[in-house]
Parts: sequence; C-alpha cells; structure tokens
Amino acid sequence: MDAETSSEQLFQAVEQLPADQLRSFVERVVSLHARRSARSLNHDEATLLLAINRGLSEDQQRRYEVLAARRRAETITSEEYDELIRLSTASEALDAERMKALAELSRRRQKSLAALMDELGLRPPAYE
Repeated sequence: MDAETSSEQLFQAVEQLPADQLRSFVERVVSLHARRSARSLNHDEATLLLAINRGLSEDQQRRYEVLAARRRAETITSEEYDELIRLSTASEALDAERMKALAELSRRRQKSLAALMDELGLRPPAYE
C-alpha cells in the first residue's frame, strides 16, 4: 500500500472519531510533529529561536500599553513616565537581541532576512 493511499485511509478513520478522541489524537499528532521537528534543530539554532521569540512578559507588555496610552493622552505622571522609559529600554534591548539572533539564523540557513522572517511567520513590528 503506498503512502498516499494509507494517508487517505487514515484520514477517513480519523473522520469517524468522536470529538474527545479526535482532540486527543490531534494532540498526539502535534506532539509527534514537534518531537520530530525538534530533532532536526541543532542546539545553536534552538537557542537562536528562543532569543527570537523572547519579549516582554505579558504583564510588562500590558503595563507598557497602559503607560503609552497615558503618555498619548498627556495624563502620565513623572513616576509612570520613568517606568515607561524603563520598559521601553528593556523592549528595545530585547528587539536588538532578536535582530541579532535573526541575522545569525539567516546566515546559518543561508537565507535572506526577509525569507527567514517569512518562513518563521514573523512580521516587522508596527510602530506608532
């Protein structure tokens, strides 16, 4: 039996699964895919991908957005402004590390930065 036929038969069998079993099956398939993908990454590339995906914590990002909105509304206190500057500096440092990691991964994979970002599903940030 060729791979295409067995894939089709597998899909037809999966279509018959009840919702809870389908969810479990999908989780197992996704887990399998992640394990196989992880094996194909070397340690250095995995480290670079972690750096590329690192950003402010969710709490820090929310706080930054609140403070930025207060600055735009001109209702920010001097203490809040100092906090906004600290968060902006931290975010910019992470962005610099992200770009450095993207450039290195691009070099290692011998792809343009634009092609790598497209492959990873990354879009340049929209600045205000």
